[in-house]
Amino acid sequence: MSIQPSNPAPPFNVVRCSHVELGVADLERSRAYYVDALGLIETEQVGDTLYLRGLEERNHHSFVLVESREATCRRMGFKLGSEADLDRAEAFFRQKLLPTEWGEKHAQGRTLHVRDPFGMPLEFYYTMDQCDSCMQLYGRYQGAHIQRFDHFNCFSPDVQGTYDFYAGELGFRLTEYTATEDTPEQLWAVWMHRKGNVHDLALTNGYGPRLHHVGVWVPGALNIIHMCDVLATTGWLQAIERGPGRHGISNAFFLYLRDPDGHRTELFTSDYLTVDPDLTPIRWALRDARRQTLWGHAAPRSWFEQGTHFAGAEIRPPVVEAQPIVAP
Repeated sequence: MSIQPSNPAPPFNVVRCSHVELGVADLERSRAYYVDALGLIETEQVGDTLYLRGLEERNHHSFVLVESREATCRRMGFKLGSEADLDRAEAFFRQKLLPTEWGEKHAQGRTLHVRDPFGMPLEFYYTMDQCDSCMQLYGRYQGAHIQRFDHFNCFSPDVQGTYDFYAGELGFRLTEYTATEDTPEQLWAVWMHRKGNVHDLALTNGYGPRLHHVGVWVPGALNIIHMCDVLATTGWLQAIERGPGRHGISNAFFLYLRDPDGHRTELFTSDYLTVDPDLTPIRWALRDARRQTLWGHAAPRSWFEQGTHFAGAEIRPPVVEAQPIVAP
């Protein structure tokens, strides 16, 4: 296992994770879930595509839901620091002989589509159409009072190799990680950031690459508890997969939900600041029950095995065979 330092001068500047594009079977059913129940703001619908955002977000969208026969993740979106960074990103991925193309995306400026060396489809942009923030329009607060998009978590068949790429090449900074009890120990999961909280991108050992979940930030733990009451009384009780609870990793208070197509969303709050460049990553042992839930409750098997396929990506078995604690 190798925990290498983050590249202090990456070839282009990734500011933060930004948005996700998901295929859904029924746009009206998805609107009822994401807007009416969870409380995301509908920016607009254009044809068969629904654009959503959180209450504080001024970017046009953080969720793009496309009516489709395949419930896949089409893209994970990241905001770059400048227009020049887009050109630097294209040159970097072309030098690696990885697929790149410029895409036309609604409400976005120039947008670069790439695949990382492991098959995950990424989307980079600098400018996006702006909307008025609804942060202080408290009459519009519904559901969980979701404020903003926070992170991606992905199943990775090669956590070490993927970590080496994102940290060693792209400058993602490690905050916490899980290691096996083997000799030598192996890297089982990592949490990496660009924006200064616990993570923009997490990698969990498993069949992949697949999207495990997207995380959205809510103001506090009571919003998550209230969301459970809302789901239980509006016909969405089956959406609750895990929680509420508090992670040992990240200290986050959480609730995991599955949408009508099986895509997983984490409602997330109470993590911590990570901006110091000399921050020491926190190590967790794989069999430490507190890492999953500080209170000791194990996650269900579905949480370790089920995820959203990336469009066009080949699924491979994980190179690490160690197993975490799974709820009976």
